[in-house]
Parts: sequence; structure tokens; C-alpha cells
Amino acid sequence: MSKIAEAFKKHPKAFIPFITSGDPDLETTKKLVLAMAEAGAAIVELGIPFSDPVAEGLVIQEADTRALKNGCTTDKIFTMIKEIRQVSNVPLVFLTYINPIFTYGVDKFYAQCQAAGVDGTIVPDVPFEEKGEILGACQKYGVDLISLIAPTSDDRIQMIAKEAQGYIYIVSSLGVTGVRREITTDIGAMVEKIREVSKVPCAVGFGIATPEQATKMATLSDGAIVGSAIVKLCAQYGRECVEPVKAYVSKMVRAVESCAG
Repeated sequence: MSKIAEAFKKHPKAFIPFITSGDPDLETTKKLVLAMAEAGAAIVELGIPFSDPVAEGLVIQEADTRALKNGCTTDKIFTMIKEIRQVSNVPLVFLTYINPIFTYGVDKFYAQCQAAGVDGTIVPDVPFEEKGEILGACQKYGVDLISLIAPTSDDRIQMIAKEAQGYIYIVSSLGVTGVRREITTDIGAMVEKIREVSKVPCAVGFGIATPEQATKMATLSDGAIVGSAIVKLCAQYGRECVEPVKAYVSKMVRAVESCAG
């Protein structure tokens, strides 16, 4: 059983935080990962900073810019993850784009994921029909390729779900990442469609920021994913962000787990 599968077994309602690697610096990123795991995060998503993150709103774009200016590179992130792995087994998932993977070299990138202890990757700009570009390397090195399913997926929902690995990232709203006041997508209907063809866990992301939103999304699915609200705290507090982020994650973990059956 993969570490991601084990995480959902341990956390039937999972809270999954996202942070941008290297914002404000990689030492702080390492501390954040460990603190969020201590606070009860089931899985941690790590962004690889990129100059053109098409799925991201302004908050994460700015975090990417800060990280790149601070000299964050993919190799340095792999080194950081190896250090995390000396003290923590929390499942780690990269959220990145196809350009950085191609630039690094697909086989080399996934070999490094395996060596460092990365459990999955999310690549938003690779459509389902083109995932063959990286799927072979994922399978070769035992890294889950995590699929996104959007409200516009419609008849493609089941096609994507049938081949899903790790967990399915349900995109709650159209547009880019960012905090939203209200989520109006019928998440329950999307999950029902998925459940007809797949038992892979589903977690909802994009726009979630409050405990109430997290509870609602986790009630309809297997978990909630939060990025922009946490990245905002990193921007606000800089190197002093670890405790504020840990407190926020603790609150969100309690909110998500409150609806566990």
C-alpha cells in the first residue's frame, strides 16, 4: 500500500495543505512541513516555483516569484525533502508544471522523486489525454500521478476517475486558485459520478479557506485541500510563519475530522 493510500486509511477525512517550496526560504519550508504534519495534516502538497504557473492566482504567483528570487531550485527542493525524510514519513506531493519536468528531464525528475521520497505529483497543465508523456516514468519510479477533475469535466469525469491514482483532486470552482467567499459547484454530484467507477479517495481544493468551507467539502468528499490561505500567512509572517500556519492547520484538521463517520 502506498503512503498516500495509508494516509487516507488513517485519516478518513483528510486535510491537505499546500505551500510553495522556498517561500520565504527552504529552511522555513522544511519547518512548515514538519509543523503541519505535527498539526495533523494527512498529506502535504509542495509547489515547485515556476515563472508561469497557469493554474495559480495572484497569491501563489507572488510566492513563486519570491521563491525564485531567493534562489530556490528543483535540486535544492529534493535535498530539502531528503532532510525531511530523516525525521518524517508524511506523504509529500509535488504540484508542478510540465515545463519544469521537461527541462529537468522526465526520467531524471521521477528518479529523483523516488530517491528523495516524493509520493505523488500533480501536473495541472497536462490533460488526461496527454498524461502518457509522464505516466511511464511515474510507474517506473513508484510515484502516483494525481488527476484533477474540474466542474467542466462532465462526461470525462468517469474516464479520468477510472485511471486515477493516489487521490483525485476535485477542482471546486472555475478559474485559478485563490480564496472564494462561496463554492457553488455541486461537489456531491461529482463525487457520485466518480464513485460509480473508482474507489480512489477524492479531496476538494481551490477556494477553501474557512473551517466551515472545509467541513462542508469534507462532508461531501474524503478531504479538503487548502493552498492560497496558507500561502497568504507565509507572505504575511515571512520566516515567523511556522506557528501561525501550524495553528491554522490544526484548526482546519479539526474542522475536516469533525465530519468523519
